[in-house]
Amino acid sequence: MKFLVTGAAGFIGYHLSKQLLERGDSVVGIDNLNDYYDPQLKLDRLKQLETQSEFEFHKIDIADRADMEQLFEAHQFDRVVHLAAQAGVRYSLENPHAYINSNIVGFLNILEGCRHHKIKHLSYASSSSVYGANTKQPFSEKDNVDHPVSLYAASKKSNELMAHTYSHLYGLPTTGLRFFTVYGPWGRPDMALFKFTKGILNGTPIDVYNNGDMYRDFTYIDDIVEGVIRVTDQIPEGNAEWSGENPDPSSSKAPYKVFNIGNNAPVKLMEFVEAIENAIGKPAIKNMMPIQPGDVPSTYADASALQQTTNFKPNTPINEGVKQFVDWYKLYFSQ
Repeated sequence: MKFLVTGAAGFIGYHLSKQLLERGDSVVGIDNLNDYYDPQLKLDRLKQLETQSEFEFHKIDIADRADMEQLFEAHQFDRVVHLAAQAGVRYSLENPHAYINSNIVGFLNILEGCRHHKIKHLSYASSSSVYGANTKQPFSEKDNVDHPVSLYAASKKSNELMAHTYSHLYGLPTTGLRFFTVYGPWGRPDMALFKFTKGILNGTPIDVYNNGDMYRDFTYIDDIVEGVIRVTDQIPEGNAEWSGENPDPSSSKAPYKVFNIGNNAPVKLMEFVEAIENAIGKPAIKNMMPIQPGDVPSTYADASALQQTTNFKPNTPINEGVKQFVDWYKLYFSQ
């Protein structure tokens, strides 16, 4: 099959593209290679992909309507996996316009391309951040998610609403993927694992928010990619039992679905730090900080729907995943 993967030079996009190529699919990857973090990391990911004959890359900003229209005109994609977005909860407080341009305008361009070119299935990245102020855990796709606490989260919730509209009006099959704290080799420098590993190795203090009283459902990158591929291979159909009197947010009479992809095993932040210390063999210098605006104290995924639908559940232990990252980090920065 021929896939369009947006954000192909990003953390998840790189790993997904690599796995699709390894199983024999062809991939057209796009990315704007912005400087939200060091573009060299993105370029180095691309170098790995460009060794494959079935990979084709275009530097495109998804918010550029004309370029996106030309892309869809030039290719007949079987599937689209949309991962490009302006990421980061805290950065959304500093640069809100970037989130509207990329996550709202860009997503509309993706939807329009899929609509007009009869794409068989659009899968797109949502986020665990959509659960916002919810406190009932584990977080279920059947929960109401109308109280986001960051613009980033609001933009991802908006994507789900926009996708449903296109599924309803045009019969476009769409699946939203709520990722829970993805980590692993080639990860983003703005994420805690990258920052903590760098700080511990360099002997500089690491900022531990909410005085360490945070829980995250850390999900290893290989588990995320396996979940994405399995979900993407299953085109959603309308739920005949869906009722407007008691609406299920995770499905619809339209071909629309939303899934959590999480480890279903929250880890306390201090245990996460300890796993990094163990992998490095050196203690961290901790700078205890209050919780940051836009952050939530805990995330916990109910992954039962993913397991029932795809017969897969993320399960990589935190110690194993952290060691894989630390080994990659040391190798990457020793070159």
